[in-house]
Amino acid sequence: MLPVGSVNSAPSLFQPGQVTAPLGKPPVAPGDLPSTQAPSTGFAQMLEGLVNSVDVKQAQADAITNKVLLGDSGQLHQSVIAMQEATTALSLMVQVRNKLVDSYQELMRMQV
Repeated sequence: MLPVGSVNSAPSLFQPGQVTAPLGKPPVAPGDLPSTQAPSTGFAQMLEGLVNSVDVKQAQADAITNKVLLGDSGQLHQSVIAMQEATTALSLMVQVRNKLVDSYQELMRMQV
């Protein structure tokens, strides 16, 4: 056992020129790191996907509500949940749009 004030002479786990890896995995050399590339989908595709997902949620809520109103389904709670999900998704999309418009307006106010 070592005295309290002594320094342990164990080898260092971090070697210069290496990137540490999670436990149980060997260290990675800087040249072995994956290159950072731009994502294959653009910002417009991401926004289009978000709009489509909101549209799908609203269509699902409409379909479930129509089934309940026609008496085909007695699950009123599923209809209310679906409508709330669609409303929340739409509210989120509107807030994102508002932030994008504000950002655009802020960029237009900048002097070059």
